[in-house]
Amino acid sequence: MGQPSFQASNALIYVTYGLFLYGYLHMFSVPSCYTGHEPVPHLEDALTTWMYSIIGTGIAWRMRNQSKGEFLAALPLALNFIASAMGSGILFSYPELATISGVQGVVTYALASSLPLFVFATLGPIIRRKCPEGFVLTEWTRQRYGLIASLYLSFMTLVTLFLYMVSELSAIGQVVSALTGLKGLPVMIVQCVVTTIYTSLGGFKISFITDNLQGALVLGLIVIATICVGVETKIDRSLIESSGLTKANLLGWQLLYILPVAILTNDFFLSSFWLRTFASKTDRDLRIGISIAFVAILIILTLVGCAGLVSAWAGTWPGPDNAAGSVAFFLLLEQLPSWVVGIVLVMTVTLSTAAFDSLQSAMVTSASNDLFRNRLNIWFIRGGVVLIIIPVIVLALKAPSILQIFLISDLVSAATIPALIVGLSDRFYFWRGFEVVVGGLGGILCVFIFGTVYYGDALKGAQLILLEQGLYQNDWSAFGAFVAAPFGGLLSGCLALAFRVGFTWARARLTGRRFDAFDRPADYLARQASDDDEVIVEPTEHMEPGIAKKHGKFF
Repeated sequence: MGQPSFQASNALIYVTYGLFLYGYLHMFSVPSCYTGHEPVPHLEDALTTWMYSIIGTGIAWRMRNQSKGEFLAALPLALNFIASAMGSGILFSYPELATISGVQGVVTYALASSLPLFVFATLGPIIRRKCPEGFVLTEWTRQRYGLIASLYLSFMTLVTLFLYMVSELSAIGQVVSALTGLKGLPVMIVQCVVTTIYTSLGGFKISFITDNLQGALVLGLIVIATICVGVETKIDRSLIESSGLTKANLLGWQLLYILPVAILTNDFFLSSFWLRTFASKTDRDLRIGISIAFVAILIILTLVGCAGLVSAWAGTWPGPDNAAGSVAFFLLLEQLPSWVVGIVLVMTVTLSTAAFDSLQSAMVTSASNDLFRNRLNIWFIRGGVVLIIIPVIVLALKAPSILQIFLISDLVSAATIPALIVGLSDRFYFWRGFEVVVGGLGGILCVFIFGTVYYGDALKGAQLILLEQGLYQNDWSAFGAFVAAPFGGLLSGCLALAFRVGFTWARARLTGRRFDAFDRPADYLARQASDDDEVIVEPTEHMEPGIAKKHGKFF
């Protein structure tokens, strides 16, 4: 088995983490006389080398005075989107789905993960014109639907980021255990400490830089793994037919609906995508960057997913221990020389660290901007995120499946987003925040109702919200859940609209108050000075970029 020794494994892991801090302590130390806001010299030269690239803290220190108004051109933007779409969790979820649904599932998953990026190329410019101050979706939501709807979306966004942080730590813990036999807990803790230090120094801009590193590492990891697997792995052709992985199957057809809905709606919740969308230099750069990212992500995820197929056909999965499909990639790596495993380990640790700092930065930015309007000292926000990391680590240790965590997050977004994006169309000017909130909660309730009817058991109906049964062939539960969530959300929103109109009409008749259920947003924003209970206008002095000046109407 190609597993590095105990000493080598520890050295590879913790030296890699140490390099993220090395730059600040040594290579990028700032002279005591430096107090200005001009950029520190030679940053560009430093970023050209591998060693300097992985030193996150050094870059963080140098980026600390850069503003939110700086923009990204097409190629850096593409690398940022590639990195935002990937973490070490892909090494588990894509091969696992390949062992369940075969070639059909791999192709569907890869396409469903890459194609939704074009939504940002389409909607990004529209939302930026509608909400020039905002750099995340919640700003547009605040302007369009009001404070309550914005807080609701912010909460769901933070829940999504929380789940992604759980999946990322769980993934790196399982990677370390699978490749080295070491316990994953110390690695999780060290990773959290390292990312907390350099993101605190550099702010959310540091994630833009480490994402370039992450994108390059993904490419390097795939190239090395592909070459080595191609040279070292022997496929038993008799297993190809008997495995059934090349044939169409029920789950494969279900995934044609489940995955596009799940991933498309979930991408809306990821602040990292919206930050990069609004950070694009021009709409043209955004389109080019996303097109490049689409091609790269499609190829990379297809290759990663194929690792599950190759593992099955090489006889390494499920093996004598009947291993889970999530470890198929690592069972394949066990057949390779230990030096290859060592390289993969270093790249995976670095990849996971870069992914986790993006999630951490996104959570800090979302909480500061959306919940506290940048009025609370940022260090209190960072302290709160550190406290949140504690339950993240606990759940990561117990997380049974990376794919299941992704699916839970996807189900929440599938229930919420359809009712939210109705307001993007000017034809539905009457759609308000009340419909968005009721629609999102109603979509989750509809999943419970469907599960109760499908299983004939209320407890199993509740468990379906957590998708505890996962994805299995000849089972319609997951498919039904992803049908119930979006369509149930839209239906609940329509019922909420009917209730709001009826209530407003009855109130107008009884009190003589003006009937305004179908007012256009511009109408009630124009009346803000005389109708303070309907529209809140925030002070504009000293307002941070990304803060909406007006609130839309909730009810």
